[in-house]
Amino acid sequence: QAVPRLEPGRPAPDFEAPITSGQTIRLSDYRGRRVILYFYPKDDTPGCTVEACGLRDHYDRIRELGAEVLGVSVDDAESHRRFTGKFNLPFALVADVDGKIAEAYGVYRADRKTARRVTFLIDEKGNIQHIFDPVKPDAHPREVLDALRA
Repeated sequence: QAVPRLEPGRPAPDFEAPITSGQTIRLSDYRGRRVILYFYPKDDTPGCTVEACGLRDHYDRIRELGAEVLGVSVDDAESHRRFTGKFNLPFALVADVDGKIAEAYGVYRADRKTARRVTFLIDEKGNIQHIFDPVKPDAHPREVLDALRA
């Protein structure tokens, strides 16, 4: 079946998956806060590291603006733990090992079995507020802050 085209104003697909710590979360657990849901191809690769570290460096400001950050890739929780430890990432990484979350968001690349680098800003009610596509890893944290302030 076709994935419905996600666009601002539409509900963000809910999901349940393990995060870095090993616990399982649901996107709906974050209702009442905005969420920066960012999809990226692979832990500990150059572009993904630049993007993650940029969000890390702006994390306090993102939180002050009422948002939480969740990174999503097809890597497992153990890979996420290593990546998080190596770069001291303060936010959770979601283990989308079967690519189902990326698929629900229309960003799964079946040819590479990874997610495309796309970010969704989700509002307090669980609706998509903004879609960043394409994402330039080095410029992305600034774009996110601008969108949160808008």
